[in-house]
Amino acid sequence: MKILVDAFGGDNAPHEIINGSIEALCFDDKIKLALLGDENIIKDELKKYSYDHTRIEVIHAPLIISNDESPTDAVRKKKDSSIVKGLTLLGSDPQYNAFVSAGSTGAVLVSSFLILKCIKGIRKPALVPVLPTMNDGNVLLIDCGANVDCRAKNLVDFAYMGAAYSSSVLNVKNPRIGLLSNGAEDEKGNVLNKEVFPLLKATNLNFVGNVEARDILSGRFDVIVADGFSGNIALKSSEGVAIMLLDLIKKNILSGGLRAKIGYLFLKPVFKKIAKTMDYNNNGGAILLGLNKPVVKAHGSSKAKSIRASIIQANSIAESALIQNISDSILNAMKEPNTEGYE
Repeated sequence: MKILVDAFGGDNAPHEIINGSIEALCFDDKIKLALLGDENIIKDELKKYSYDHTRIEVIHAPLIISNDESPTDAVRKKKDSSIVKGLTLLGSDPQYNAFVSAGSTGAVLVSSFLILKCIKGIRKPALVPVLPTMNDGNVLLIDCGANVDCRAKNLVDFAYMGAAYSSSVLNVKNPRIGLLSNGAEDEKGNVLNKEVFPLLKATNLNFVGNVEARDILSGRFDVIVADGFSGNIALKSSEGVAIMLLDLIKKNILSGGLRAKIGYLFLKPVFKKIAKTMDYNNNGGAILLGLNKPVVKAHGSSKAKSIRASIIQANSIAESALIQNISDSILNAMKEPNTEGYE
């Protein structure tokens, strides 16, 4: 597998991106990488490391798309940017199997949609993070921000794509699908949710009903389906609460006197495990599902270990039958007799 990596995307590029890339090579001796960005800077940075030179290719892409630019305009004007060039190579050259970037989310989304195209039958791709749960498992939140406005068919697509990811990559048998809503009762939800609910009920998926935001990480669901607006708010709220709780614990230990500090020493392994579980750097990035090739969007502030995890994640997806499984499930869904209104 050869993975394309945007070496100049994100807040900590290129040092952390290249550092994480080298770590990924050490983790899996079958992975090969192609780093995109300013060729001279990348090669100078690579001199700091000892690695198998046959496993890294450097592709010159001198332009950078910033978060402040209009994604659509930048994609059209900056063909030599690390994002556009990387995705163009992914779509045109079969030697490249996936793309990883911590750069502009908008630019990655627009470029991916325009260059790679969606799998037949899917109209919108979706961003899908892998989140930790209370029972040491994982849950997929689909969509977490790629599509602010959705139709019923889009959310049904998301359910099929999430189920395919969960079974193909995470090895979950018969994934449990939940629909994010303002209550767990069947009749809860806005106009869109009430339209989607019976459609999901009529599929062959393991749809278990509505789910409240507080239960996303409960471990009772494998896939949570949402429009990008609601999903993004739920995700960012969870991140904010996690950061606040860790800060509160730290502040209270420091200000709690000798007794608090002694208690912390006994509980230090527990706190470390909690922090590790909640740290997005350990979980890789969000996969952009629904495209003909795998694209992983890493967090903009990713450090080396997050980039390493994202590359390993992209490699696992590329090695799996995920794309084909999504295509098959969508085509089969279109043939089902009980999906009136799905189109």
